[in-house]
Amino acid sequence: MHAMVLKALKTPLEWTELPDRQPGPGEIRVKVLACGVCRTDLHVVDGELPNPKLPMIPGHEIVGRIDAIGPGVEGLHHGERVGIPWLGHTCGVCPYCVSGHENLCDHPLFTGFTREGGYATAAIADARYAFPLGETGDDVTLAPLLCAGLIGWRSLVIAGESAKTIGLYGFGAAAHIIAQVAVWQGRSVFAFTRPGDTKTQAFARSLGAVWAGGSDEPPPEKLDAAIIFAPAGSLVPTALRAVRKGGRVVCAGIHMSDIPSFPYDILWEERQLVSVANLTRQDGLDFLSLAPKIGITTTTTHYPLKDANQALADLRAGKFEGAAVLVP
Repeated sequence: MHAMVLKALKTPLEWTELPDRQPGPGEIRVKVLACGVCRTDLHVVDGELPNPKLPMIPGHEIVGRIDAIGPGVEGLHHGERVGIPWLGHTCGVCPYCVSGHENLCDHPLFTGFTREGGYATAAIADARYAFPLGETGDDVTLAPLLCAGLIGWRSLVIAGESAKTIGLYGFGAAAHIIAQVAVWQGRSVFAFTRPGDTKTQAFARSLGAVWAGGSDEPPPEKLDAAIIFAPAGSLVPTALRAVRKGGRVVCAGIHMSDIPSFPYDILWEERQLVSVANLTRQDGLDFLSLAPKIGITTTTTHYPLKDANQALADLRAGKFEGAAVLVP
């Protein structure tokens, strides 16, 4: 197999030939068909997340076909197309796992961070965290659903069913997916982009946003909830000012720059500030079964696997709309 390997933090990934690996008990091996490039991958490469396993193959929006099955795996079969997400393993015995909050597991493993990921021609996965994808949909367009879609979905659920007007700060891979879900649900979407980014604002409106503007602009009306996808802590007080009394601000990223101090009165009146951590298998089952009904369209830019460094650089610079996807 071949892979793009991170051998040291803050260095380019290296094209590497590796021996083929066999799945162990409870594991599967997939031939990678496509792997999305997520902002979390940037945080891993840039050393912004603590204690990565090095060397590491990044990538956690994996679409692949099972080509080997380890002992004890049930419910999956050879040749089946599956998706492999960020949360790659949980202990199953800690208080969080046994109470239905496996996304907060005390002893997790994360795909492309503490277990090897999908910037490769093949990947090993915990079979419990491989979601059947069926045969509908293109491999490349499905890949962003495995993290951008799933985290966006969990964020939208936490924003609350009663949130009829919802702001999305940072209109990248996750927001362009979840905007479509929110519109399908009958909500009004307000999109916030980098100031002056009229191209992305037009893109947001094309997906059904009722308003799009810069993150430095107030929305034309108070929001019931806001989701922050951009890793900019300065957006927290901005979003708190944008939501109504009793409104909720959801921080959806795994990493965010420091949140500046802000006056208590923008949190007062029972506004809420919450974060999203990882996902549960139920999130995956719920969202991936709903996505075909909604008819979600993912906007993608394709890169050969060997061009992973360029894809990461373009993501950092905001050079494309939607999501980047590597194709072996």
